[in-house]
Amino acid sequence: MSLFGGLKVYVCSCFGITERQVRERAAAGAVTPRQIASECKAGTDCGSCVRRIQCILGRARPSAAALAPQAPVAPAALDAVGAAGRAPGPGYPS
Repeated sequence: MSLFGGLKVYVCSCFGITERQVRERAAAGAVTPRQIASECKAGTDCGSCVRRIQCILGRARPSAAALAPQAPVAPAALDAVGAAGRAPGPGYPS
């Protein structure tokens, strides 16, 4: 169901594809934006609708907050990387 009641909500303005059409294709088995594109061309022109299609399919990328580190890296863990034979980068002590 659309968030906007009975109004047509266009997902892809390049090809005039509505949210309802994307949801119908998803219900018929499409699970990726590429599968939606092969069915109705949505997302194949300018690409600005691909994120919206991902959201409709439940495949949206996690937010920046979800990608933020959960805990700082312990100094001992950094020492273990150096001991594993990786050369330190520029500006880092050897």
